[in-house]
Amino acid sequence: QVQVAESGGGLVQAGGSLRLSCVASGRTFTFVMGWFRQAPGKEREFVAAITWSFGATKYADSVKDRFTISRDTAQNTVYLQMNSLKPEDTAVYFCAASPVRSSRYGFSRGDEYAYWGQGTQVTVSS
Repeated sequence: QVQVAESGGGLVQAGGSLRLSCVASGRTFTFVMGWFRQAPGKEREFVAAITWSFGATKYADSVKDRFTISRDTAQNTVYLQMNSLKPEDTAVYFCAASPVRSSRYGFSRGDEYAYWGQGTQVTVSS
């Protein structure tokens, strides 16, 4: 019943901004939404997460001062506002939903999420 679909990727110049969107169906069965990314030759890494209930957020150190995760509960949508983009931000970005309430790793690991989108490509040129 739970489905996740992200969009909004594209090509931008370094220093530019981009906003990704993620629509989650069946939100009743999820508690936390997260963004992950994977660049060529690298492992998938955590980017940011947010709780549906109170909007509590968590960020990876590499994006903490530049990215903002938010949610619109009425639209069942989560956003990732990316500012001051760098070439190293280039990756496929994935939206994911977690059905658990509590996490020993702060929802920063991929294995804590059960539902994943197909990914959207973000390319930042220098």
